[in-house]
Amino acid sequence: MSFSSKILDWYHENKRSLPWRKSTDPYKIWLSEIILQQTRVEQGLPYFEKFKATFPTVFDLAKAPADQVMKLWEGLGYYSRARNLHFTAKFIATELNGIFPNTHTAILGLKGVGPYTAAAIASFAFGLPHAVVDGNVFRVLSRVFGIKTPIDTTLGKKEFNQLADTLLAKDKAAVYNQAIMDFGATQCTPANPNCTICPMQKHCTAFSDKLIPVLPIKSKKIKKRDRFFNYLVFKNADTIVLNKRQQKDIWLNLYDFPLVEANSLLSEKELLENEVFQKIIGTQAFTIKKASKPFKQLLTHQKIVAIFWEIELKSALLVNDSSFFEVKQKNINNFAFPKIVDLYFKDKSLYLELF
Repeated sequence: MSFSSKILDWYHENKRSLPWRKSTDPYKIWLSEIILQQTRVEQGLPYFEKFKATFPTVFDLAKAPADQVMKLWEGLGYYSRARNLHFTAKFIATELNGIFPNTHTAILGLKGVGPYTAAAIASFAFGLPHAVVDGNVFRVLSRVFGIKTPIDTTLGKKEFNQLADTLLAKDKAAVYNQAIMDFGATQCTPANPNCTICPMQKHCTAFSDKLIPVLPIKSKKIKKRDRFFNYLVFKNADTIVLNKRQQKDIWLNLYDFPLVEANSLLSEKELLENEVFQKIIGTQAFTIKKASKPFKQLLTHQKIVAIFWEIELKSALLVNDSSFFEVKQKNINNFAFPKIVDLYFKDKSLYLELF
């Protein structure tokens, strides 16, 4: 029995019931695939349901305010996906009259759609014979066929894509693609795969050569840089000062607080002497109420460590930065924040009662 037949037989007995598999609507499939980029199904599923309910059609998503889209995406991370999603929805709605592209080349030309996503949409929505190669597929193919070429190199990507195309059951492209991804996600898992009941065991090079922990191979280790954020949480009566992130940096178009970034978390004395802080506060009267405990957030290339300085103003902040603005504390839920700010909001020891 061929590799493809074994994968399809396994899928027939073990497939997951996922809502986007019940439709060939390219809009819903595209929506699910963008959400699932770099996201586990368990985490992405509720977001898919929220987006589908809030924006039933591409026209609904296209006409939505950017802040609404970002707020709905809040907590999912990799926010460029949300910005690309919104941009592409507007492109399809206005330039293509709401009709989703139905060729692999045209789908690949959409903003935010790479080779894997294009192949997934092309096969799931239109039955086109394009093999998907995601992290799950890399893992399955590298282990079964004993491929040691690093998956994060040009040569490796070419080798895996060629093998995936060769193995694709072209008359059942949609089902086969779902099958091999499910197989990697639930059977041939990154850690502790269930090899004892695996239908590929007798043919798996990694199993026979004891290479399960080794494959697939990556050549590059991601180096993370540390960044230290000293957030200024200005409160005046029932208002609070927010900052809209508009610079070319992490969390574009999300909201946080006025920020003093330094080489470390600052002491109160260091904060008061800091030039950026002095520029923001100007001549205003204020009282530092407390500093929060440190919060951490790991990003792909960065580790963010933040402390939140809770500062009582005697009057409204004299705003000298166009990104700063005051809002009522009761309206704070209308804005999308990065995870590290949400962690701060949820901490029970806060001086500020924002919710």
